[in-house]
Amino acid sequence: MKYRNIREEELKNKVEQDYFGKFDCTEIIKDIDFAVKEAQATNYRLPTKSYLLWAEAKKDRDDVISMLTQLVLTIGKARTFDNILPPPFLGCFDCEKIAFVPYSDVQDIFYQNDFNWKVAPSDKKTREFKQVAAKIEEIISDIPWETYVFDFEKDDKELKKFIRNNFVIGKTETSLIQIDKNNFITIYNKWLETVKPTIQVDDWALARQNGIMNGDFYLADLLSAENKTLKEKLAVLLKTDLYELNVKVPNISKPLFARMGFSDNQKAYTQFWAKYKRPPEEEYWDYILKRRDLLVPQDVRERKGSFFTPKIWVELSQKYLADVFGKDWQDEYYVWDCAAGTGNLLAGLTNKYNIWASTLDKTDVDVMKDRIHNGANLLENHVFQFDFLNDDFSKLPKNLLEIINDPKRRKKLIIYINPPYAEASSYGKDSIPQVANATKIFKNYRNIVGAEALNELFAQFFTRIYQEIPDITIASFSKLKYVTSDKFSKFRNCFKAEYKKGFICQADTFDNVAGKFPIGFLIWNLEKKQEIKQVRTDIFLNDKEIKNSWRKGTKIFHAGKNKSIADWRSTFYCSKGNPVGYMIIVGPSMQSNNNTFITNYPAEGYVKKKMVASITMNNLIEMSIYFAVRKVISATWLNDRDQFLFPNNKWKKDVEFQNDCLAYTLFNNNIQSKYGVNHWIPFMEHEVDARDRFDSHFMMSFIGGKIIQNGYSNLFEQEEDKFCAKREFSTEAKKVFDAGRELWKYYHTQPDCNVNASLYDIREHFQGRNEKGNMNAKSSDEKYNELIGNLRKELKTLAEKIEPKVYEYGFLKS
Repeated sequence: MKYRNIREEELKNKVEQDYFGKFDCTEIIKDIDFAVKEAQATNYRLPTKSYLLWAEAKKDRDDVISMLTQLVLTIGKARTFDNILPPPFLGCFDCEKIAFVPYSDVQDIFYQNDFNWKVAPSDKKTREFKQVAAKIEEIISDIPWETYVFDFEKDDKELKKFIRNNFVIGKTETSLIQIDKNNFITIYNKWLETVKPTIQVDDWALARQNGIMNGDFYLADLLSAENKTLKEKLAVLLKTDLYELNVKVPNISKPLFARMGFSDNQKAYTQFWAKYKRPPEEEYWDYILKRRDLLVPQDVRERKGSFFTPKIWVELSQKYLADVFGKDWQDEYYVWDCAAGTGNLLAGLTNKYNIWASTLDKTDVDVMKDRIHNGANLLENHVFQFDFLNDDFSKLPKNLLEIINDPKRRKKLIIYINPPYAEASSYGKDSIPQVANATKIFKNYRNIVGAEALNELFAQFFTRIYQEIPDITIASFSKLKYVTSDKFSKFRNCFKAEYKKGFICQADTFDNVAGKFPIGFLIWNLEKKQEIKQVRTDIFLNDKEIKNSWRKGTKIFHAGKNKSIADWRSTFYCSKGNPVGYMIIVGPSMQSNNNTFITNYPAEGYVKKKMVASITMNNLIEMSIYFAVRKVISATWLNDRDQFLFPNNKWKKDVEFQNDCLAYTLFNNNIQSKYGVNHWIPFMEHEVDARDRFDSHFMMSFIGGKIIQNGYSNLFEQEEDKFCAKREFSTEAKKVFDAGRELWKYYHTQPDCNVNASLYDIREHFQGRNEKGNMNAKSSDEKYNELIGNLRKELKTLAEKIEPKVYEYGFLKS
């Protein structure tokens, strides 16, 4: 290695001297380790020096994905790009190598929704770190990555040549920055800071309420020449030194609002656009117009359902439609996308005379019509504004309404949609003045299909279609709640249809949708009324290397009227006996498992919400089974919506299964001795060389089948002289006890140990907490790391043993 055994600051100095000597590397931008700027500004109009590289530095060898992930999290946490124009490259280096990636290739990561940018960028254990790492791995698989990684020793000449060719002094200043599909969002954020404040709009909030967004002014600038907007179908047009609204806005009465100038005589505008070269029409205009959703604030996107369906799933869904209805289906069937957005779901359909597209947003209608002029295969008079959850069908185009009103032709109608995934409580606030969830559909059908179901917007779409356009076909992307969730049982009583075919894919493959859960494309024939009992779907993964999707088996989603695990849990609620702990109870789906835990001090919020169940000697085994079956199977996007059910009675005779669950639970809880007596110590004092007597021997007495008597903190006043069954553990469970015993013994060698420490206390002792109060992922004590690692390994083996029984005993359906 060229830079062996040196400190990080020295490493940065060496890299600067050896490779970036002609540049300015002195400035430190917040927490970014290494920044390269031009040594001097070369454009007299733009005196500010441009950044050429932001990089992460590590003194020891590290992998490129991890280093780039930490850099991205650092930049995203500080929102550095909001104030400083990003460089052409991001990079990372350690003592052995340096790597570069074009900034434009990773910029989309910074605009993820529902992402917690407050996490520590260096913590590789966080969900956010893993999520960004996966995104970066996906991105770099799309570029000739081997040409962007250089070994300092082996590739010295190639690295210097790369820097010489790509880090040209003055290049980003003397040449205008080309705006394209990769960077138009970043530049939009700069535009918001510099140009928008100079636009003379009296009331931006009023404009937003009427569907006019900041991004509409930006598009007017972007798609223009000589200060005149070239696209006449945009919502806002630039006319030299004024903007004009190009849509009807009934709520705006001030005449000056329709023509808006600049407060600084267009100075900021002129300076801003002097830096950039607008995108060439033939390459990027249609893409940018389709992706107008990225310029719309997140809350508005959710309300209006502006979620862009990836091309890969659009094409696959149309293949499934052809499989169900035949290769000539487009000539034989009518298609209506009633949540069309900018119309990308309809791309690839060929018979424009049989296609209709409607959307809530008038501006999106204009975008679709503009795309028609650029070759989109739609008819202008088949594209229209329509609020599907409020408007009357009398507002539909005549030819579409005739199809809906004709029973015979209606059977040939396919509603082909990717409806909003937001909750009804946020729908349409920018365009509907009344209470948000009080849509016309919500009011009309809440008593029929249930208010809980209709709190999901996609369910409101399904309900109106089913109730008011009978005998048609629904071909829709959506969450799978309406098939599996107990909250949709009333909905399923009303929604009876023949399932034809479908597939599922991972939610976060959709732009603007976060989370690890399945999104399904399911085709339903509403003419045949069949109770939904189960749905078998194909599973598709997005293979990043071959740029295609590939099938990965099938998945069955179960419906029906099964009792849930919550009903089973209610059979062993215990009002007798003093509690040794409390279970925090949540909903019966797999997605709720992370919020299921055992504590001896439930927070007040859980108590108020009645999410707490007592654990006593009378229900300890059942509670352990409940806890273990919910924890031993890892949550994935595939099983996220699976429901835990009321089991059959076979578990009652399987004592080994019961004891395995108890062992698993003993080493998987959040009991803390500071909140009261710790009754969960699974050892006697002599086994762990404790320096004093434990306050409670309850757990060992319970395991050993001894007589439970008063004496352990007056715990069992009602249970005196009660006998328990002696617990015999399996080989796998014994190994868990053995690994745990070694961990307890090591803890009790610590000079400041707490004799009554729980497993949680031991972890906290060795791992400590960060500045935010969260427990650290690892400890500096290598012996502890080894011991806790062994315990987790044996727990995983035990979990794998328990898992088949979860299905055998009916807690889950396979």
